[in-house]
Amino acid sequence: MKIGLFFGSFNPIHNGHLIIANYICETTHLNKVWLVVSPQNPLKQKETLLRDYDRLHLINLAIEDSKNLKASNIEFKMPKPSYTIDTLTYLKEKYPKHEFSLIMGSDNLVTLHKWKNYEKLLNYEILVYKRRGFEENPYPKHSNIRLLDFPYLDLSATFIRENIRQGISMQYFIPEAAWKYIEEMNWYK
Repeated sequence: MKIGLFFGSFNPIHNGHLIIANYICETTHLNKVWLVVSPQNPLKQKETLLRDYDRLHLINLAIEDSKNLKASNIEFKMPKPSYTIDTLTYLKEKYPKHEFSLIMGSDNLVTLHKWKNYEKLLNYEILVYKRRGFEENPYPKHSNIRLLDFPYLDLSATFIRENIRQGISMQYFIPEAAWKYIEEMNWYK
């Protein structure tokens, strides 16, 4: 099985994440996309994050009817902070019959050289969706990097959290079941 790994804080999951993940699954050779909840991205601050299992629960609520998408807590039991190369090594051992590809925005591709053992990551297929302001491919000669023709989605979890904090409804930015749960739990206020 060909699995796309879409790593993220998903704090919170929003429709932009789901649009990207589902579209990539529908238009490439991938059989499934796993939304991998990162407990702690080494390049981000942790204090604004919901607890790991709360973010995982929101994803499960958001994708409950999806045939293409699956939530993954694979990094919860791994050392913190999480490093993509360590997760890939673990997944290859655990699922030797699966073939894994990375999914990332072009903003992450630009900072890939800061990631642990990034040279080894370049041995995997990397499917890249465009982010405004990061149109250039810093690895033009690398055949494993595939830039996707995908419209810009300028939606971010930061934008959503800030608006919720200001009392602005984000109902149509987040899948309905996840939004209702965020409201019920009074998160991000």
